Amino acid sequence: MICENGRHCIKLLLLFPIFNYRMGVIEIEGMKFYAYHGHFEAEKVVGNWFEVNIRIETDSGKAAESDKLEDALNYQTVYERIKMTMQQKSALLENVAKRILDELYDQFPSIQKIRVKISKLNPPMGGEIEKVSVTLER
Repeated sequence: MICENGRHCIKLLLLFPIFNYRMGVIEIEGMKFYAYHGHFEAEKVVGNWFEVNIRIETDSGKAAESDKLEDALNYQTVYERIKMTMQQKSALLENVAKRILDELYDQFPSIQKIRVKISKLNPPMGGEIEKVSVTLER
């Protein structure tokens, strides 16, 4: 137990040595793709720029010990899967985000949790808007 001036105490429970489990977080930020997602016909023809940010929680213990790529969640492969999914047209960003979640969970069984944020840059909404975003987490 750690106490500061007797007022704020935090009880720490360390499970790592017992289970040899180390949760890691991998974030890939600012991935940009030109794609054809949107409800309106013009969006499906003209396309737009999209930004994808992803946060993945995974067991990184084995990779941390071995220093070998084959023991890690390969974020180059994560990027390639996201790129592939972004090229499949969808009317809604929610659908694109769900497909990214499904693809990554299928590909990487070590993933515990994913948060994906997809932003449509300069959306055609009749005004000056930097971006509109959808975030899904599972």
